[in-house]
Amino acid sequence: MEEENKTPLYNKHLESNATLVNFANYKMPMQYTSIFEEAKAVRNLAGIFDTSHMGEIEVTGNNSTEFINHLVTSDISKLKKFQAKYTTMLYENGGIIDDLLVYNLPGKYLIVVNASNQEKDFNWIQQHKSGKVEIQNKSKKYFQIAVQGPNSEKIIRRITKEDPSNLSFYHAKAEIIANTQVLLSRTGYTGEDGFEVYGKSKDAEEIWDKIMEAGKGEGISPCGLGARDLLRLEMGYCLYGNDITKETTPLEANLSWVVSLDKENFIGKDILIRQKKEGTSRKLVGILVPGKRIPRHGHKILIKGEKVGMITSGNYSPNIDSSIAMGYINKPFEKEGTKVEIEMRNTQTVGKITKLPFWKHGTIKKKKLEIKQSN
Repeated sequence: MEEENKTPLYNKHLESNATLVNFANYKMPMQYTSIFEEAKAVRNLAGIFDTSHMGEIEVTGNNSTEFINHLVTSDISKLKKFQAKYTTMLYENGGIIDDLLVYNLPGKYLIVVNASNQEKDFNWIQQHKSGKVEIQNKSKKYFQIAVQGPNSEKIIRRITKEDPSNLSFYHAKAEIIANTQVLLSRTGYTGEDGFEVYGKSKDAEEIWDKIMEAGKGEGISPCGLGARDLLRLEMGYCLYGNDITKETTPLEANLSWVVSLDKENFIGKDILIRQKKEGTSRKLVGILVPGKRIPRHGHKILIKGEKVGMITSGNYSPNIDSSIAMGYINKPFEKEGTKVEIEMRNTQTVGKITKLPFWKHGTIKKKKLEIKQSN
């Protein structure tokens, strides 16, 4: 049996009496107070998350741009310095190995991968090494903290040397917090305005305390995995292992926007070209399920008693006051407004295919517009 890992913030979770669980072989906080309270805090005020379980892989060398571009579906050759890109990495058959972030930083690329995929991703990248590149798994040397919510900018402004208000989404910069060098990125997994802070593991607790102190007057709450999962589902964001897997392609998962079919060859490109030409047989959709009965991963989606799909993620959303789910449904049943039944423990619950995101009031959209106008 593998030993459980602990993030550099493990003691902070103990101090806060968090409910701890094993996730991706890390001892992680599921919640501090309640999942619903924490999710509401992020939607209305601010939340702080320990995301140090995520993996960080650094790639350097003269051929690093071409090398990474062959591995991922987006065209990272267009990234400016300190710009980030959300993308996917595929098997030859088009199945998704992982969804990840690629940062173009001075002298290196930083690839941020899902916690459960650290070893798999690193091995895949190593196996496909070509040209003059060096690949290092630096996951244990990094901490990662996410500050999310409408008040996140006010909080970050109090602890950084430079005003973060003009930092564009999916851009980052070198910053100083608590006399410590960090990478500050305007990114997140919640649909709200927010930032992610990367730094050396030894500095994690000091940075956490600094953010918590700065956020006291802004209603900041420590948040666990439960709130993080609910918030991402409200936005229709995919979770690897549920909504995207080695059995799904980006085109089936509504991720065509992270696929650049016009760039030079990348692993899995041929399959995606064929899928685009012929169409996919299924599509990932959002399903609104009135009431509090929760559809779960693996539940069947039916129309007139016939199976037409399967739920991949589900939860009850206090912010929407309804159960919500995502799942793959066969075409031509994927159209918005289509009524479906979901089989739950030998009973059926009615749902309706709904345009994503479920939560339509996230501050991320408004803030993007403000930054665009100010720049």
